[in-house]
This record gives sequence, C-alpha cells and structure tokens, in this order.
Amino acid sequence: MATRIDDTDRKILRALQVDADRSLDEIAREVGSSKTPVWNRIRKMREAGIIGAQTVQLDAEALGFEACFFVLIRTSEHDASWQAAFLKALLERAEVQEAHRLAGDIDYILKVRVQNARAYDVFYQALISEVKVHNVTALLSMEEIKSTTALPV
Repeated sequence: MATRIDDTDRKILRALQVDADRSLDEIAREVGSSKTPVWNRIRKMREAGIIGAQTVQLDAEALGFEACFFVLIRTSEHDASWQAAFLKALLERAEVQEAHRLAGDIDYILKVRVQNARAYDVFYQALISEVKVHNVTALLSMEEIKSTTALPV
C-alpha cells in the first residue's frame, strides 16, 4: 500500500530532487514552512521508504566514460538457475547502470556506461562467457538528450 503524501510533502520531494544538498532552512523557505516540520516530514518519508539513500551525480564524460550503450538481450533460457546466474553477472559489473526485464520480443535491456567501444567489447565478452544468451544487440547512444532520476511528484 502506498504511503499517503500531501502537497507539502510533494513540494519537499520536488525541492530535494533538484538539490538534496541544500540546507533545511532553504528547503523550508521554498516550501513555505519552518525547519522542524520539514525535517519531521523528511524523516517520516525516509522511514516509509519514499526517500532512499542520498548520493551524488557524477559526470560520466568528465571521468572518461564517454560511451553509453543500450544492450538488448534475447534469451532462450528462462529457468531459475539461468536467471540467478544472469542477475549475478549484472550485479557484479559496475558498467551496468540499469537493467530491466521487458515484455515483448526483447527479454532484457541494459544501460551500460564504459570508456569506449573496446571497453564495451570487454564487458560483452565477459558477460557472454558467464551466461548463455540467444541474441545481443548493442546500440550506441550518440547524444544524451535528457537524463533524470526525478519523478513527477
């Protein structure tokens, strides 16, 4: 069951999504409240699991990770042991930023961030050596037009 949130909670969440590093005073001023009630609301939303871990966003290109591939995977294997091995292989690879199981013709899509095409090939070779896949298609992102983790609260 979803936790109920009100308009003030939504304002707080929007403010945190823009910049969670701001002071409570700044956030309280933005949402039209005072510091203690804002802190209590944030604490309650953390306890309810609405707010997760706070992290920082790194600039991939500034750190040399210039290639982003979307990897489409089809498999003929669907048993529990294959899925466990596949999940293990994905979790062990920091290059995999996202992994989704899909409905339709493609079984999985991965977002893989690497330095270049050669680094992608190293990733690909390692993955297919660990798990059997029927077909893999890699699509190189030529330009990131929009990327956000913000939800439309």
